[in-house]
This record gives sequence, C-alpha cells and structure tokens, in this order.
Amino acid sequence: MTRQKPAPPSADVRMRGFASRTTVEAALAWVDGQCGRLSAERISIWRAAGRVLASGVVSPIDVPGFARSMMDGFALQAADTLGATPYSRLEAQIIGQSLPGKPFDGIVQPHQAVRIMTGAPLPAGCDAVLPAEQVEVEGPKLLILDPVPPGKNVAHVGEDVAAGGTAVSAGRVLRPQDIGLISSIGQSEVEVVSQPRVRIVVTGNELLPAGSSPAGAQIADSNGPMLAALVARDGGVPLFGPGPLTPPLPSTSNYLVPDDPSAILAAMQADADVILVSGGSSVGQEDHAPSLLAEHGELAIHGIAMRPSSPTGMGRLGERLIFLLPGNPVSCLCAYDFFAGRAIRSLGGRSHDWPYRKLRLPLARKLVSQVGRVDYARARVLGSKVEPVAISGASILSSTTLADGFVMIPADSEGYPAGAEIDVFLYD
Repeated sequence: MTRQKPAPPSADVRMRGFASRTTVEAALAWVDGQCGRLSAERISIWRAAGRVLASGVVSPIDVPGFARSMMDGFALQAADTLGATPYSRLEAQIIGQSLPGKPFDGIVQPHQAVRIMTGAPLPAGCDAVLPAEQVEVEGPKLLILDPVPPGKNVAHVGEDVAAGGTAVSAGRVLRPQDIGLISSIGQSEVEVVSQPRVRIVVTGNELLPAGSSPAGAQIADSNGPMLAALVARDGGVPLFGPGPLTPPLPSTSNYLVPDDPSAILAAMQADADVILVSGGSSVGQEDHAPSLLAEHGELAIHGIAMRPSSPTGMGRLGERLIFLLPGNPVSCLCAYDFFAGRAIRSLGGRSHDWPYRKLRLPLARKLVSQVGRVDYARARVLGSKVEPVAISGASILSSTTLADGFVMIPADSEGYPAGAEIDVFLYD
C-alpha cells in the first residue's frame, strides 16, 4: 500500500481550522522514521527488572559447573541398583555424605553409596542419585528398593547454561528469572537500552494541579498523572521540569504551564528526548503550541484524520521529538497511544506495537463510523460479545474507565454490523 506523505502544515491555523488532515497511516510512518533506538548503558542487575537488554549476555562459564544432585537421596553407581525391588532388595554400604558447599572427599566404589542433599556435588565414581523414598536405611547399610538408570536425578555440567552460549538474548524486557540467570553466570551488571526521558507539559489557565478540588471555572488536571503512568508503562522516565533524571513529584511550578507563548516555548525546550504537550494543540485563539513549534522547529504534522484526537500535532525542536496532544482527556489518551507511546517504546528498544491484549469477538450491536477517518471506539466485553461504549465524547474520561478496551475502525469503513467479528484491544 502506498503511504501518503504528510503535507507541510501552515504555521498558524488558529481560528481558521484545518485545510486538510494527515492520515493515521502517514502519521505512523513519520513517527517510525524518527525513532532510532537510544544508546546503551550499564546498570546493576539489582535495578535491571523491566529494562530492555541492549546486547545478548554470553555466559563465560558452565552452569552448573559441576555435576550435582537434583534431589535428596543417595549417590551411587546405577549398575548396583539393577534388579532391585521391594521384595528383592539390594545392599550398599553408606560411606559418607555430600552437602551443598561440602562435597564428599573420596571415590565411591561399587556397592557403596553416599548420602546426598539437593544441589550437592555428585561424588567421584557415582553416576546416579536414588531418591530417599526408594531406599531403607539400617545403620550403615542401604537397602535399595528400586533401580535407577545412569544419569538419573543428576544435573550435568552446563545443563542450565553452557559456557560460550547466550544466556539471555538482546531485546528482552528483563524479567525476574532472567536477572536470576544472569546472576548465576557471575554477571553483576547488564547493558540495557537507555530509557527515553519524557518531559510532560500540561497547558491551560483553567487547570488546577492533579488531585485538587475543582472550584468555580477551574478544573483539576487529569492528563498529567495519566500521561506519567503511560510513559512509565512504556519504559520512559516521566519528567515534570528541567530538574534531575529522577524528579520529585510534580508541582504547579514545574508541571502546569499557563497559556502563554513564552512559557510554553520554554517548557518545549527542556532537556529531554521527548516532549509531550497536553492542551493548546488545536485551532483556538489560545492554542499556541503548533505555531511555536512551526516557528522554532519543525511542525511536521498537524491535524489527523481520526476521532477523537484529530487536533494532534508532531514534529521536532532540535533533537527533541515533540507531540502536541489534545487537552480533552480521551483525545489525549488516544493520541498518546497511537503516536507518542509508539515513539517512546521504539526509542527504548521495545516493540512499537500497542502493549494491549487482543481478542476477536462478535459485536453485540452495530458500530457506525464515517469513511475517511479512523475511529477509536471504547467498548466493553460482555460475556462472549463486544458492546460499544462510545466513539464521541472526547472529554468524558469515564468512557474509558467503564470500557474494557477499544475497537479501531479503519478509515475506509462505515463501521460494522451486529454480529461482525472484530478485534478489541484490552486496556489491561
């Protein structure tokens, strides 16, 4: 399919509206063209959970480095157990024990056995471990009730990880068990992809800090904490001002920005990899961000053929990627998920795809859309069907909390009839 190239937008569309809108496909193509993976850094394995491995970890050693018992029992020669049954018991002499960190010092001969604990080294001369429940002990005498084949219940050298082999591959989002394995081969640090630093800017004279009680014509901000949570989910570091890499909680002074061009520009010039500007992205008189970006950097896209989130813009200011997100909360969430989140995940070495589970289920009732734009419809999963919640209502954030996920209706579709099988992406 031929991708549409985004047309250079006008520097200032305030109070004039959009002459045209870029397709979602073209906007995604622009985002993908801007996002090379960030450089790598070395960090302690104690801080590596959830980070993206930049290069594969090659083991310098065998794990285990010695043959060891996989259970409590008796180490012996498997040949001494052949033919043993509870009614025809065979005997061996117990000559010592092997404990984790305290191996048996000697060589086991035929018809001899060593008491052994899980994880303890297998004594020289032995080739199997007989579990404790398959023997009886009478003083120094071991009565064998069942046979075992050679190698049974023994972890062999390099069975877990072989020297020179890749223990964990590059690109893995490190899980607790991955970190445990890396530690087991003697590595205290790993090389991971740097986390994108994401400056969050929320504009609007009407806004109070998140969590405040609304008063008069002022409303409590919801986009700031929502965006911070989304950025953290996608592997970025949310920044609320020009401060340190691990910032304190946001305050009014470093997080909310008034509808003032100089203040917005200063916030957009913060030291960060990505700048998210929430609010002031549309065509109203107080929507300064698009014209500022066009004047001082590159406004590559402004206005996208989708609902909600059509006023979304994006571009560059120096080395920074700038995303102009609508102020309406649902539009902000949608624009982040489609474009900004994709960039943050890519910069951090993660898959750019949505981090949402997908189900394919029939629609409970018809879902109508308009040809020429992508629609983001919130939906609930009721039993084995998908029930649409809303397409419109960009300011009604509760439509996303009542929903289990969303359905994406492509631009070339008028929607779906009741009973149509569709993909629903789950917020959890």
